[in-house]
Amino acid sequence: MDEKRLDYFRKILLEELRRRTENVRTDQAAALEANDDGVKDSVDMSLQDVNREIAFRLGERESQMVADIDQALLRMDEGTYGQCARCGKPIDERRLEALPTARYDAACQAEIEANQGLDDIPTL
Repeated sequence: MDEKRLDYFRKILLEELRRRTENVRTDQAAALEANDDGVKDSVDMSLQDVNREIAFRLGERESQMVADIDQALLRMDEGTYGQCARCGKPIDERRLEALPTARYDAACQAEIEANQGLDDIPTL
């Protein structure tokens, strides 16, 4: 991948990193602010617990995206960004446009997902 395209993807990743990092802060702050407001009804308390759990999980998801972006930026620094981590072939730039953190080309990703799906089939 030429330097111009690499810079283009770096800008996308850095902007996404900034946005996701802010989302993590917001989600975690929302989860922590969901304190007991004096509600004594068990249904309301359960709803508070569910809302708090959702906020924490959203924060975890955003944190994972931040880690994925960090890894993509590291691959840029190492010179391996845009190469499939499994087969070493170039990742199509259309795939990188859609998912700038992609580690695998479409064929390898499909195979990985297919293999994971086989593990989920119950056996007798």
